[in-house]
Amino acid sequence: MERNNNRSRFAGGAGGGRPRGRRRECEFTKLGILPDYKDIKRLQKYVTAQGKILPRRRTGVTAKMQRRLSIAIKRARHLSLLPAAPSHARS
Repeated sequence: MERNNNRSRFAGGAGGGRPRGRRRECEFTKLGILPDYKDIKRLQKYVTAQGKILPRRRTGVTAKMQRRLSIAIKRARHLSLLPAAPSHARS
């Protein structure tokens, strides 16, 4: 018996997941900057409403910049530039 394996149908690889779109380009390498704890507007794009740091697969940031980004977010939290907890939990 011959089985029909359509595993390479999607760009995702072996599984039958959903097809992948275009890879997001790293914003930091594109602009030629490093994540900085003082740049609150940019850091807020990489934090959820609950205060969690978004993963690389959601943001498209390179591994090196993701490590630097998480350090910058933690520094901003330590200096109270970013909230460490969501607003509903702080009351």
